[in-house]
Amino acid sequence: MAEWESVIGLEIHVQLKTRTKMFCGCEAGFGGEPNTRTCPVCLAFPGALPVPNATAVEWTIKLGHALNCRIAEHAVFHRKNYFYPDNPKGYQISQYDEPLCLDGSFVVPAEDGDSVVGIVRAHLEEDAAKTVHVGGATGRIVGAAHSNVDFNRGGTPLVEIVTRPDIRSAEQAKRFLQLLRQTIVELGISDAEMEKGTLRADANVSVRQVGETGYRTRSELKNMNSFNHIARGIDAELRRQIETWESGREVVQETLDYEVKSDTVTPRRRKEEADDYRYFPEPDLVPLAPQRDLVERLHGELPELPGARIRRFEEQYGLSYYDAEVLNGSAALAALYEQVALDGVDAKAVSNVLMNEFSATGVDPATVNGAELGKVIAARATIPREAFMRALAESGDPEFRSETYLGETLVGDRSELEPLVDRILAGNPGQVEAYRGGKEGLLGFFVGQVMKETGGKADPRIVNELLRDKLSA
Repeated sequence: MAEWESVIGLEIHVQLKTRTKMFCGCEAGFGGEPNTRTCPVCLAFPGALPVPNATAVEWTIKLGHALNCRIAEHAVFHRKNYFYPDNPKGYQISQYDEPLCLDGSFVVPAEDGDSVVGIVRAHLEEDAAKTVHVGGATGRIVGAAHSNVDFNRGGTPLVEIVTRPDIRSAEQAKRFLQLLRQTIVELGISDAEMEKGTLRADANVSVRQVGETGYRTRSELKNMNSFNHIARGIDAELRRQIETWESGREVVQETLDYEVKSDTVTPRRRKEEADDYRYFPEPDLVPLAPQRDLVERLHGELPELPGARIRRFEEQYGLSYYDAEVLNGSAALAALYEQVALDGVDAKAVSNVLMNEFSATGVDPATVNGAELGKVIAARATIPREAFMRALAESGDPEFRSETYLGETLVGDRSELEPLVDRILAGNPGQVEAYRGGKEGLLGFFVGQVMKETGGKADPRIVNELLRDKLSA
């Protein structure tokens, strides 16, 4: 049986959160009543001329720097011709063979080392309108009764990032997209929310036998609305292609939809090639020629990126890769971690608290005073559990102060706890006998009874010691 290798490339579309659209002054952004954010330019009325959005150009350059791209000295807008209801002009203003950002790379850290995904280009274009398919079971064009078009989204600034086919598994594709999304969000150029359509990803998938150097026919998976669905869709298509090749048939180049419930892919249309779009330079726009001082300034504005910060957390704080990755799930959580850890609190202890008990509270890390929370975490072994959990839940309050909780100390005096322990053991003779008969898990029952009687204020370490001494006597 042949051994197969996955070959995956991604096309990621990112809506920029500029105030206005790419080539006109209409308000951009998610929401709004359908077809209310439009004008003659984005509806392609005769004679209406486009004007590029300067902020969108700058943000694309900044993203290009984050992707280690070369920023072109000369970039050209093209007309990409296609005829669908979401495109009133009959063409999309995009970039083709002279994009703004090209030849980059993106490092994806993992527990077993870094992987590098090549970036072919990141180019700027306008988004299409939104087609809403009505009727049918899936909400897609296949099986729909009819379709409506909302032109509010049409003309929104869009960056398309095209990777090289360097990805070798569905899981790697998922990790790449998650880290890329976090990077985009931290750059401040997009909310990159898949459920709102401000981040969309298509996967070009093919397989080849291990040792084979060329590429076989690929298919394109579209309309996947979560990272998990993208990974599952890629796996489903990989299975289908391997089965196709092994049965003696050939894979056809086509565009596919992934059906989540059935975990299968269904054809939508034959996949177009670049020639089908009949690209030619946009005659209504002059080429872009970014000034070098602008390019250098934007590079200098880059923050520390999440991938690099993950590795720094491992080295600086001695964290596991898992801890470093979770803490870097948001810039705010990472910043809060550093505020507390740099204040002298044990790095691993802080990590455990923030990843588990703190995250469960739902408190926004950006609202927390790290110095005050750090004092509570440092004293967690000496204050009641209930007070500690209450402190975490209330840590986002502007008036949060550690003294409120540090004053509630644990009861650790053995002479004070011993009579209570004796009373609980005397009141539960059956459980005592069972414990001594080998059911040592009942120790937790006795500890729980003591904690209940003391309102959670007994020192669990002292309680455990007392119980073990008395139960073994």
